[in-house]
Amino acid sequence: MAAPKKKPPYVVRPPTAVLTRGFDPRLSVGSARPAVFRSSTYVFSSPEAAERAFSIALGRSRPSDGENIDLIYSRLSHPNAEIVEDQVVPLERGAEEAAVFNSGMAAISTIFLTTCPPGSSFVYTTPVYGGTQHLIHQLLEPLGLRGVPVPAAASAELAHAIETTPNLKLAFLETPANPTLVMCDIAAAVRAAKRHAGTAPLVVVDNTFLGPIFQHPLALGADLCVYSATKYLAGHSDMLGGVVLGKDLELIASLRGMRAILGNILQPDECWLLNSRLPTVELRMTRQSKNAQRIVEALAGHPRIARLHYPALFSDPEQIRIRDAQCDFSGAVFAFELEGGKQAAFDFLRRLTIAKNAVSLGGVETLACHPATTTHSEMSPEELAGAGITDALVRISIGIEDRRDLLAEFQGALDAL
Repeated sequence: MAAPKKKPPYVVRPPTAVLTRGFDPRLSVGSARPAVFRSSTYVFSSPEAAERAFSIALGRSRPSDGENIDLIYSRLSHPNAEIVEDQVVPLERGAEEAAVFNSGMAAISTIFLTTCPPGSSFVYTTPVYGGTQHLIHQLLEPLGLRGVPVPAAASAELAHAIETTPNLKLAFLETPANPTLVMCDIAAAVRAAKRHAGTAPLVVVDNTFLGPIFQHPLALGADLCVYSATKYLAGHSDMLGGVVLGKDLELIASLRGMRAILGNILQPDECWLLNSRLPTVELRMTRQSKNAQRIVEALAGHPRIARLHYPALFSDPEQIRIRDAQCDFSGAVFAFELEGGKQAAFDFLRRLTIAKNAVSLGGVETLACHPATTTHSEMSPEELAGAGITDALVRISIGIEDRRDLLAEFQGALDAL
């Protein structure tokens, strides 16, 4: 089971910490790696321990440093959740605490439901993942929340919206944006939130595309960093998960409280699986990013490609400035618009054999999709046009295959058009 949280006697680096913290083999009959604990309820060590556990679970008190709190019930927490929450923290620069959920959308939904009461407002950047867009229009706005969309690339407009929107509780940034890879300035959004009169809005960043290896929102001042752990954190397209990380322990505790109400904690088997994948996140993302950059550079200028979307190839000075200020590398997702519109996009996708025509991203295998008819198909024509998501756009998530094989396939599919 999870070990009591305490400060290490010396500082270890993230690749070491992700393998060593949060787990004591003595609590798991000497097992070198965590086991799976499939239990719905847990036996208290004493009535006093039960009372203490409920007091902490209900927010009436806080655990002391090194205190070992008895578990209660797996909807609230369980050993595998505690272990993976502790071990994911070192990967996110600036993080102090984490909470896990049973999908990325569960994590995002819990953030909004915890921080935005009815009648409040939130600002969000566009384009945004289709599931998040659906959450905003189909649930949050009917509940009485006001969403203020701002184009991700419009830095001045985003700062103005954050500073002036009445009763603002949250600024939700997705950067790079899905699927156009447009970036927004995290540090500028944080400064704008501090200038807001009265409500002290939180800045939350969906860091799924570049984090936790290539972009570090908490180090730039963001309050929360959210992931679809389904993507790069798990990295094998075989599980769903979500993670929220932050610096404020009370804020993470409030998310866990809402998680207990909604019942959307990540289950033990998936926590165990995610935990086993964390030590290889940097290795996988580095290989995928290098693959993607070399492929994109080789495809640039192909006569069938009308436009390439990839951070390393930005031409807009403001986008270049943001990229250089907050990103270490460009990541493994790119998109391009093809001459010939939707028919050319479909013809390109049907010619792929190594790359798979599927939604999602971040897996060790290469995936390609047509966002306008899949991941972002819930958006209206006006929203699609405003976000720059055309019928000619194809999004590709590069895996760890040999880049030369992928490049040959892409060039062949493009030439055949």
